[in-house]
Amino acid sequence: MKLKLRLSNERGHANHGWLDTYHTFSFADYYDPAHMGFRSLRVINQDVIAGGAGFPTHPHRDMEIFSYILYGALAHKDSMGNGRTLLPGQIQLMSAGSGVTHSEFNPSQTEPGSLLQIWIRPRQNGLKPSYTEWHPKPEHETAEKVLVISSDGRDGSATIHQDADIYRVRLEAGKSTAHEVTAGRGAWLQLIKGTLTVNGTTTLNPGDAVSTDDTGTLTLTATQPVEALLFDLA
Repeated sequence: MKLKLRLSNERGHANHGWLDTYHTFSFADYYDPAHMGFRSLRVINQDVIAGGAGFPTHPHRDMEIFSYILYGALAHKDSMGNGRTLLPGQIQLMSAGSGVTHSEFNPSQTEPGSLLQIWIRPRQNGLKPSYTEWHPKPEHETAEKVLVISSDGRDGSATIHQDADIYRVRLEAGKSTAHEVTAGRGAWLQLIKGTLTVNGTTTLNPGDAVSTDDTGTLTLTATQPVEALLFDLA
């Protein structure tokens, strides 16, 4: 199985004062033709938002957009009437479809908040906008691999309009988990915290990612306590 490494320190970076952000793929003023996305995965931004700051109301269309909260909180409002405050480990998923406006703010006036902002192209354009969430249950706290987003909402996952399965991975030091990549699919692993090895050969540190388009088994072994997102994409 051939693995492709995307190092954290090679990502695009912008510090706007209120927003400190790293771009895994080309985004806004960061353009790298070698990193335009992976299959339907278009954006992975690691954002730190200053207290009281955020993204004012702005439009999107024809994109599946979700946020995974790392620390602090995120207050969401949109033109569909949704208003939520998301906490660490929770996910919000908005299907922009034919058009939606939304805002995202850090509700704390003093403490920063951080999230992964992720965009995935939908399987078709012009869908009816929708909103869904995933919240961890008590049994998920110690689960090594949990399905958090899928096309059919199985196992309590949030629903996405794309052939994509997304897992949250948590491993204690010395523990391993495996994932089978089947024919015609690809996998992208984004490490949030900790250190792990992939298939015993590739070491990842926080912010690093690894991807493959090959069929086979991904074996993830933590050398420090790990949190990551694993994307299985058509």
